Amino acid sequence: MDKSIGSRFFSAANHTFLVLLGVMMMYPLWREISLSFSSKEEALRGGLFLWPKHFTLDAYRSILKSDYIWTAYGNSLFITIVGTVLALFFTSCTAYPLAKRTLPFKKVFVSFVLFTMIFSGGLIPTYLVMKELHLINSLWAVIVLHLVSAFNVIIMMNFIRTLPEELEESAMMDGANPIRIFFVIILPLCKPVLATLALWIAVGLWNNFFHSFIYLNDKSLMTLPVLLRLIIAGQKEADQLGEAIETSSESVIAATIVISLLPILSVYPFLQKYFIKGTLLGSVKA
Repeated sequence: MDKSIGSRFFSAANHTFLVLLGVMMMYPLWREISLSFSSKEEALRGGLFLWPKHFTLDAYRSILKSDYIWTAYGNSLFITIVGTVLALFFTSCTAYPLAKRTLPFKKVFVSFVLFTMIFSGGLIPTYLVMKELHLINSLWAVIVLHLVSAFNVIIMMNFIRTLPEELEESAMMDGANPIRIFFVIILPLCKPVLATLALWIAVGLWNNFFHSFIYLNDKSLMTLPVLLRLIIAGQKEADQLGEAIETSSESVIAATIVISLLPILSVYPFLQKYFIKGTLLGSVKA
């Protein structure tokens, strides 16, 4: 009886804690949404925002009338979509041979991959390489820098190890070559981990500020994180864009944040069912 009471108490306390934690995690986003629909005067007063105060769409009108928001949106979408597709391709092509037990010098190649998780070339050498490749002021600079991640390769490699080897052996007996096996058999079975990695990569590219700020200096190549930084920085810097954005308004900043979050929030529900399965299976060492 005491055990039953203790179990119910723990369950109630656990659920209460998780609900409070969820509210704490959701409130910042809800506050920005409420702030974006509030008037400029109410937004400047600050305080607790559980709902919009003096509901208005002025903040969204101020943002959407700027041509640079659409330019930034287009650049961010290009980097995210193209970068995610190419990153998944190169990650899977790297992970597939490393997952094979018969690969010669396998430990050496895996060590090279793990080495990049600890050491990197640094900002200046990387910038010089991008300059030699003529990728400065090119959207491809941001894409190239995110093509392969050692962590993603390990996740993908461990997932492929969980697939039965008999599938490949049967396909080879039917005359299929390794390339056909990889694209026709292996990749379709890797949908859970591919969806998980796609979400990670897409969020990283969409929110990437540092590389966009360093390598993209042309206004026509501006991405959403860089534009958001200019708007938050103040009217003086935003005037360099030649646009009349009321950056002094907290509601405008909140509206920009909400607009920049919409694509990721709309994609996540479709990938959620693969997320947990891909993460768990990919993290188990075979």
